[in-house]
Formats: sequence, C-alpha cells, structure tokens
Amino acid sequence: MIKVKHISKSYVKHKALDDVSFTINEGEILGFLGPNGAGKSTTMNIITGYISSDEGSVEIDGTDIFEDPAAAKKKIGYLPEQPPLYNDMTVQDYLEFMFRLKKIRLPMKEHINSICEMVKIADVQGRVIKHLSKGYRQRIGIAQALLGDPPVLILDEPTVGLDPQQIIEIRRLIRDIGKTHTIILSSHLLSEVQAVCDKIIVINHGRIAAEGLTAEMTKTGHSTSNIELIVEGRRQTILSLLEKTDGVKKVTDKGECEKGCYEFTVESTKDIRRSIFKTIARTDFAILSMKPVAVSLEDTYLNIISGKSEEDKGNVSDI
Repeated sequence: MIKVKHISKSYVKHKALDDVSFTINEGEILGFLGPNGAGKSTTMNIITGYISSDEGSVEIDGTDIFEDPAAAKKKIGYLPEQPPLYNDMTVQDYLEFMFRLKKIRLPMKEHINSICEMVKIADVQGRVIKHLSKGYRQRIGIAQALLGDPPVLILDEPTVGLDPQQIIEIRRLIRDIGKTHTIILSSHLLSEVQAVCDKIIVINHGRIAAEGLTAEMTKTGHSTSNIELIVEGRRQTILSLLEKTDGVKKVTDKGECEKGCYEFTVESTKDIRRSIFKTIARTDFAILSMKPVAVSLEDTYLNIISGKSEEDKGNVSDI
C-alpha cells in the first residue's frame, strides 16, 4: 500500500533523513517512534506530499507522490498534531466545507453522516466546535481525514492533550478504522503504539534504527530465559539455592514483597523453571509465583535509541 524507497532530505548542513526505506502493507497500522528531531515529522510530511525529498520515491497505492501528487493525495487522509478546525463553525458546516475543499465526488450528506456515525460525533453535528471537548475535537479532526474515504490515514500524535478516558476511546476508534484502512501513527507514547499498532519503525538520527512487528519487539526475552519468582521461606537459604542451580548466571534479590515471602529475578542461559521447581520442592519452602520476564517496548526502544547493542543495530530486521 505504501512504499518508501531511499528517501533523503537535508536542510542546509543538517541531514534530516538519510536513505530511509520501508513498506507498509494494506490494512496494517504502523507506529512511528523516535526522539525529537529524529526525522519522524519529515518522513510523514514527505509521504503526504507536503514537502519533497532530495532523493528517493514514495508510492501510495501504486501512485508516485512526486510524479502525480494530486492523485496520490486523494488516497491520503491526514490528521496533524493540531487538528485544522474552524472553531466558530458547527461540526456539520465544517465537514461540508472540508468536503467541498477536497472536491470529493460522493453524495455529501450521506457520506458525512456515515463518517460521523463511524467516529461517534453524530450527536454533536449541529454544535459549534469551540464548545466541544478536546476529545470531540480530535474526533472531528479524524472525521475530516476520513472524508473521501482515502485508503491511507496518517495520524500525528492523535491523543496528545487528551485525558485517560479520551485516550482509550481514540485508541479504540483507531483500531476500528484500521480494519478498513492502512494507518501510520506517530506518537511519543510507547504504550499507545504497543496497544494500537501491528508494526513499529524506530527512527533515529534520520535513519531507521529498528523495524518489526509489535509482538516481536515486545516478546519475552528467550535468549537469557530470565524469570521472576516469589518464594515463601528463609531469604538467605532461598538465595543460596537459586545461585547454585545449574545454568543460573545471576540472582537479584528484590526484597520482601509480603511477610515471609521474597521476590527474586533469575538470569540464566537456558530454561531453568523445572530445575528451580525441583530445588525448592526438596525444602519446606513454597513457590508462590514464577513467570518469564517480558521485554517491554520501553526497554527495547531505549536500547535501540542509546545504541546499547551494536549487534541489534546491524541486524534490526530480527528484532
């Protein structure tokens, strides 16, 4: 659906993007992550045709954004971080204005009503925009992006400034829209990307630092088979038993979590859950909890951005 090939962009002596390439398949929700100044906004502006690249190409559903910008832009709905609303208009008047501005050739009333039902703003169509909550205004912004039924939506920080309940509602809406659209979502909220997106791209210093499916980038770390466990018994004895278990590299004592019960993190070179169970079973102690330590998206992201693992940087497709 979207093919970005070898795009680069420089401003005077600053290289904002350096040979960036990626593909987004139809129906995917892609999350863009990266620190401020990494090149996220520049990439999104190039994809929407707002600015041109120095090199490379961008195809939207088979149409090159630089060779036929008018046709390509009709396939894109865009919600910037600050929705382009006219606050003194009613919701209906604003959407009709945007409908005409985009020169959409669909039955206007039916099309707008359908979108309002989809984004759940039908009950406020007659109200003035400035009198509505931030959550409603964000929905109106999404509604204007959906006008013309473009196959691609680009959402820049779609939940910024919303309260927790509004964030949940907008995320649910994005997932629903993602069933029939291809979506690029830029966000600083790692929890948002993890909750909504199928695929993640991390961009840093104008280059793609990592790319992969969300499930792969947040999967349990199998390389060390780290586990967390809570054991009831004598603290020092438990610690000694764990340290002597075959395959254990390191045991971290995290202290007493409830009376007489202690929490430990065990790093190992293999799956040692059965060995630990058998070891503790030979005592009068009790294992109350034992679970793998999951690698969070935050941990993965920080490692990528900090360049902690040179091996990962050289083989990002396996993340």
